[in-house]
Amino acid sequence: MKNQSIVTTFIMLGLSSKPQLQVLLFILFLSIYIIALLGNLLIIAAILSSSKLHRPMYFFLFHLAVVDIICTATIIPNMLGNLMAVTKCLSYRGCMVQLYFFTWSLGAEMVLFTIMAYDRYVAICHPLHYSIMMNKTICVCLSALVIVIAVVNSWVHTGLVMQLSFCGPNVINHFFCEIPSLLALSCTSVHLNEVMVFTADIFLAMGDFLLTCVSYFFIIRAILRIKTAEGKRKAFSTCSSHLIVVSLYYSTVIYTYIRPASSYSFDRDKIIATLYTLVTPTLNPIVYTLRNKDVKMAIKKMLPYPAK
Repeated sequence: MKNQSIVTTFIMLGLSSKPQLQVLLFILFLSIYIIALLGNLLIIAAILSSSKLHRPMYFFLFHLAVVDIICTATIIPNMLGNLMAVTKCLSYRGCMVQLYFFTWSLGAEMVLFTIMAYDRYVAICHPLHYSIMMNKTICVCLSALVIVIAVVNSWVHTGLVMQLSFCGPNVINHFFCEIPSLLALSCTSVHLNEVMVFTADIFLAMGDFLLTCVSYFFIIRAILRIKTAEGKRKAFSTCSSHLIVVSLYYSTVIYTYIRPASSYSFDRDKIIATLYTLVTPTLNPIVYTLRNKDVKMAIKKMLPYPAK
């Protein structure tokens, strides 16, 4: 079926229509963008510059940083521009491009969280076999798997949205082009779209979350065997921070995409969307490097005047 859209431009309502909040939201999200961008760029630079970080864990952390940069760059610059603009517009083509790259980063991040949890499981529960179970070939294959799943997921959903007709209204009650907000504007049936979104949510989001939880279950069981109280405390502290961020990401994504378009409440749901589009990419560099001595050492070596 060929797309017959009459709408050529969408009007984005953003997070709030109150003028007094526009400047405050601009400062807030500009700060989030700068923190997320600098944090993830710092991780990429540290991993590339330090041979000690050329290991599977940091290989996937590098990928996660790249995905987070793509996710925030896809959404926040346009969002900031709309906060300061009188007419908050986005072209149909621009909307589809934004939808494609966001859906790509969404799929990639979910699979990466699962792979990173598996990597930690192997390192903690099977340390003697780690070099075999996570060798270079396996890491490259897992990286390729992330890209393939993300591309297929994005192509399917973006392609299905592009088959819909948008004949008005053209007002999107959101701060970016996301599948649920676009389905709500369609003049044609969105049944196939909803079926595919539900299927992806079950197999990709819930499936990855289940596998991630299984990995952390075995990790926690291994931590409980640590004899020293200090060792347990440090391990639990690191593990719990990772699990909190992962749970926050998966739970909000599953909640958003598991429901049919008719049940969405965009005034509430777009606030929830900030958690997996803006907050998680900002927290990831902090959570995954804050207690990591190797990354902190690599960052110190990059500074013009390294701290002694």
